[in-house]
Amino acid sequence: MLRRTALLFGCACAAFAHDPITTKLTWSREVSRIVYKHCANCHRDGGSAMSLLNYQDARPWAKAINEEVLGRRMPPWGAVKGFGDFSNDISLSQEELDLVAQWVEGGAPEGDSKYLPAAPVFSPAHAEKLYGGEIVESRLVLKKPVKLEGVRPLGSVASTQVIATKPDGSIEPLLWLHGYDSKWNRTFLYREPVVLPAGTVIAVEPPARIALITGAPKQAR
Repeated sequence: MLRRTALLFGCACAAFAHDPITTKLTWSREVSRIVYKHCANCHRDGGSAMSLLNYQDARPWAKAINEEVLGRRMPPWGAVKGFGDFSNDISLSQEELDLVAQWVEGGAPEGDSKYLPAAPVFSPAHAEKLYGGEIVESRLVLKKPVKLEGVRPLGSVASTQVIATKPDGSIEPLLWLHGYDSKWNRTFLYREPVVLPAGTVIAVEPPARIALITGAPKQAR
């Protein structure tokens, strides 16, 4: 990926001054807001990747950004959208993907700086605290009702599905990990708690260690 990104960076720099502007979308109005919301936590001075916090930093990377977000490699979320609804989902919506693509393909203009949003403020990281729950490795039958707040992969797991089958036969998709990296150390928090009755069967396929979070975490990534 680094080699591909480096090549794209070189092409972008060469074409920077020659790309025709064919879009009304701009960095100042639309794209900066997407970057601040989804990317800035890592892509900033002092973060884990190169800064994308201003147009001068982001513009040379425009084509690489487009390729990575359309391939859903960035921002790295690690779960399939629509398989569970998570409040801390950092991945881009389809509308946001379309905006980035149209901006890049339209010449990636800067726009008027008066439309720029306030720059994001970063708080110091705190340790994550989790409450309650059980660990599922393959199959678990709930002995009592559970209000599921989230799920957390444990150990090395890249791809697996977590599905709940209720006693009435209805299916509740809980999580589908795909391309997940354990170094992200992520808890997937539901937008609304998932209520599961006693007798619900939770299956993990292929088997992997998954923690069920049944109380609200104080802070999660």
